[in-house]
Amino acid sequence: MSLPVLVIGNKNYSSWSLRPWLLLRHFGVAFEEVRLLLDAPDFTAQARRHSPTGKVPALHDGGVHVWDSLAICEYANERWLDGRGWPADLAVRALARAAAAEMHSGFVALRTQLPMNSRRTPDAYTWDEAAQCDIDRVQALWRQLRAAHGAGGDFLFGGFGIVDAMYAPVAIRFDGYGVDVDDTARAYMQALFALPAMREWRSAAVAETESVADTDRLRKPL
Repeated sequence: MSLPVLVIGNKNYSSWSLRPWLLLRHFGVAFEEVRLLLDAPDFTAQARRHSPTGKVPALHDGGVHVWDSLAICEYANERWLDGRGWPADLAVRALARAAAAEMHSGFVALRTQLPMNSRRTPDAYTWDEAAQCDIDRVQALWRQLRAAHGAGGDFLFGGFGIVDAMYAPVAIRFDGYGVDVDDTARAYMQALFALPAMREWRSAAVAETESVADTDRLRKPL
């Protein structure tokens, strides 16, 4: 039986690709990886071979084709994880889904002004009030979830799950742009960075030689 195939973008830049990749790798789901270069002239044409949106990530599991990060995580949770991707309690699971969905659909200023770049190190780069509001909201949410539901482990709901995969690229952004974070955020980020799967992704990202010029040029204050 053939392995599922996960189609991703550059590990250095593709935040949406990181999310399902991290979930699958953390839980030991075997898969084949196809990496497409985000800045390639024919990227969209290549991506459309795998996804109707012309974007990554996309998952192929036999005759099942799934695109969109959160949808892939949901499929993986039912297909391979026996529900372990979400908290067991109904009410708590609903809260985790709401937090994941907020990341999926929100924080536009944060994602636009602080695009993911795993090779980045902090400098004098600045962002506007809208991005800072997103940063503040993320930290407030992390504090709320850790205080109410994090007692069983180091992640937002104790053990690592889909909601943590959704926020993993934010941790990379905060680290690379030198965002001033509170103690809860710092400890949570350290827990994410300590995951073997996260270490594997970040090491591979740093080793990539491709460059997306618009993102790499973000080295000076706005």
